[in-house]
Amino acid sequence: MSAEEIGRLRAALLGWYDGAKRDLPWRERAGDPYAVWVSEVMLQQTRVDTVLPYYARFLERFPTLRALAEAREDEVMGAWSGLGYYRRARLLHSGVREVVARYGGEVPVDPEARRSLPGVGRYTAGALGSVCFGLEEPIVDGNVARILTRIFGIASPLPERETQKRLWALAEALVVGERPGDFNQAMMELGALVCTVKRPKCDACPARDACVARAEGTSEQLPLIPRKTPPQRAELVAVVATRGERVVMVRGDDALFGGLYGLPMTAVDAPGTGPAPSSGADTPDAVRHNAARLALASAGVSGRLGREPVAPPVSHVLSHRRLTVHVYGATHARLAEAGSGRLLEVDAHGVVRTPDVGIARLTHKVLEAARSAPRSAR
Repeated sequence: MSAEEIGRLRAALLGWYDGAKRDLPWRERAGDPYAVWVSEVMLQQTRVDTVLPYYARFLERFPTLRALAEAREDEVMGAWSGLGYYRRARLLHSGVREVVARYGGEVPVDPEARRSLPGVGRYTAGALGSVCFGLEEPIVDGNVARILTRIFGIASPLPERETQKRLWALAEALVVGERPGDFNQAMMELGALVCTVKRPKCDACPARDACVARAEGTSEQLPLIPRKTPPQRAELVAVVATRGERVVMVRGDDALFGGLYGLPMTAVDAPGTGPAPSSGADTPDAVRHNAARLALASAGVSGRLGREPVAPPVSHVLSHRRLTVHVYGATHARLAEAGSGRLLEVDAHGVVRTPDVGIARLTHKVLEAARSAPRSAR
């Protein structure tokens, strides 16, 4: 594509963006790197309409970069609770703390310094650089990659290194010119509203005259993405251990729910979950019950564990795992002094009342299942 053609494409995209862009709260704060940073992290693998209420609450709670940096991790996870992909929150928290420690609380203008921050890769650094500082820095996310593969007719598999290298080179060439931040946002907006994964609106696209895929009728075939590996299935047990109106929550230390509070939980096939040697039982029910006993013991919790599940199994799907959770109940719960457990109040709908505690959606689903089960099953 010649320099003249690039100029026409940029002008068409910017003109379209000026008339079609959505009214989004982070665009009103384009000069605030912190607000834009929060939005970019939240929008990773999450739809805009899902992010909007969380974004508003998060910035109300932590209105400045320093406010977030000074917050405890539990507070941050509590504000993020329900949005998912919790590693994002931990990396954002680490990143703003490093900005305070190394750069006096100001997000660095230098691209290399930005990319050195925890959780800030080339895409996020480019978004901050172009939108907040007006720098000609490229971005390539799922939307931009889809647009570029279609405009330039790139038919090589998207994950391949050479494909990615070419996409970044194209993005780097296209961002050069006036309003680099708006141009990058125009590309993202085009992918969200027009150049969509399925049934792209090619006739309404400002890039239609330059698009190879439209000319060749291959828009819906590009980009080439290998089939995803089906999510792994896992079977877990969770224990709703109560004392009066309070329920035991333990702070997770694993990669899945680390930093969040949840019910004592373990995999059915975890080491030591088989039936007690003296029981002579190896039925699935016996194995699950022993797993529930192990979940309590591992969390430093004692109590009267019921023999039968208190609710039907709960299904929960993550990006890479499909979980089936068997729900047991225990009463008269007591916590070991050295354990990570806390007794938290739960309302009539199974919602934890304690503020500043991050609770995974799976935990809410299990609590609701236990609350909704017939009393005879508890």
